[in-house]
This record gives sequence, structure tokens and C-alpha cells, in this order.
Amino acid sequence: MRFAYLIMGQFHAAVDQAEICNDQDWAQLAGAANLEEAVEAARCLQREGVECIELCGAFGEAGARKIIEATGNRIPIGFVTHLPEQEAVYRAAFPEGGPGDG
Repeated sequence: MRFAYLIMGQFHAAVDQAEICNDQDWAQLAGAANLEEAVEAARCLQREGVECIELCGAFGEAGARKIIEATGNRIPIGFVTHLPEQEAVYRAAFPEGGPGDG
């Protein structure tokens, strides 16, 4: 399977990429500076044959919906979240907002 994980932060999608692969599977990690850049990266990944995209928690539900729309709802799009009992831990790790804040 061709799989990609998009992470949003102080990245540039054209250069902030890494990949691992073997005879059967290929996975790419790509960074994006913002949602607009991530939308373009997702479209590009889809054109290149990626079959599934997972998003970091910074996308939140609204960002995931934008990526689903951008890829025409033709490939699975998931996004990372956390359990409610970890809310305080996440707020301590990301005091200015972060995963799940969209």
C-alpha cells in the first residue's frame, strides 16, 4: 500500500519529506506550513498513487474534511486525536494550541 502522513507546522511541503519502503509497502511523511499547502500536498500525493492519507492532530475534523474534499473522497483520510482523559497532558505539551485545535 502507498500511505502518507501529513504533519502541519513550520514545514514546507516541497522539501520537508521523508519516506520508507520495502517490496510491498511505501510510506511518506510530508510537512506543510498551513492547511492550504496541505491541500495541495494531498492532491499531489493522490496523483502520485497514494492510497491512504493520515493527518496529524493539528488538522482537526475541519482540516480533515478539507483534505477529504480536495481528494474527492476517493481515498481514506484519517486524523489523529487523543482520548479525553489526556486533555490536560495535551494542553501542557501544546500551551499555544496544537493537535486537535485545527
